[in-house]
Amino acid sequence: MERDIVRGSVEMTAAMMISGTIGWFVLMSGQPVLSVVFWRCAIGALTLLGVCAAMGLLRPNIISWKLFGLAVLGGVAIVLNWVLLFAAYSRASIAIATTVYNVQPFMLVGLGALIFKEKLTFTKLFWLAVAFAGMILIVQAKPGGTSYTGTDYMAGIGLSLGAAFLYAIAAIVAKRLKGTPPHLIALIQVCVGIVLMAPLADFSVMPNGAVQWGSIVTIGIIHTGLMYILLYSAIQKLPTHLTGSLSFIYPIAAILVDYFAFGHQLQPSQFVGSAAILIAAAGTSLGWKLGRSVPSSVKV
Repeated sequence: MERDIVRGSVEMTAAMMISGTIGWFVLMSGQPVLSVVFWRCAIGALTLLGVCAAMGLLRPNIISWKLFGLAVLGGVAIVLNWVLLFAAYSRASIAIATTVYNVQPFMLVGLGALIFKEKLTFTKLFWLAVAFAGMILIVQAKPGGTSYTGTDYMAGIGLSLGAAFLYAIAAIVAKRLKGTPPHLIALIQVCVGIVLMAPLADFSVMPNGAVQWGSIVTIGIIHTGLMYILLYSAIQKLPTHLTGSLSFIYPIAAILVDYFAFGHQLQPSQFVGSAAILIAAAGTSLGWKLGRSVPSSVKV
């Protein structure tokens, strides 16, 4: 059990660091959002198909129809999550969209308590509160030198929140798929994405040149094939609260990418917020205790 948690933590950390760079590749692809999602699914499917074939995961009866249906449901949620999040990048910046998106651990912890009856302790809630306070500090300060204002900015915030809820649903479904090879789950879900996005993608605006094609291929192979194998494998090994806490690595990576790639300067409050998130993640990951459980009168 301890080995599973350590391995799951390493996988989750790697997945979140990879995820933190995706905004740069999305913007560099020069493609409409729906087209980016389609290409992500198509190239990701080819990658995962090869992986699953090499691992012998394409044989009949490896997954029941019930679990297949759950994987499809998770696929709908995760693909729509990509659409909303990618649309938020150009409206609220990569850093802000990603940090708002990371309210999903709170949704995930709440859903975990409701669905799996996982115990909420005072310590878990404390560290999540610290992380949430850090996120608020980051969100309230727009990136320096940008013009993300008005309705576009608020639309970006709303899109990020919608994406967060869909991610939490997908993560809960992944918990229900425990024991199913994560490579196969990811393959099923990107195939669902191909079906959903093919009628909506704009094939009249194809990627042009090495940078755009390189960005699209990287999103498909690294940010989809590799990242989702790591992510689903980690989710199946980790308790929900730890999955949620390690997810906060994602916005830190995105903020750094936004700064170095686009020159969006971090404000002092964003530095403080980032530190709070990292401390909270460390507190949860390392099991720093504060003492008491949530009173039974507290409703979740």
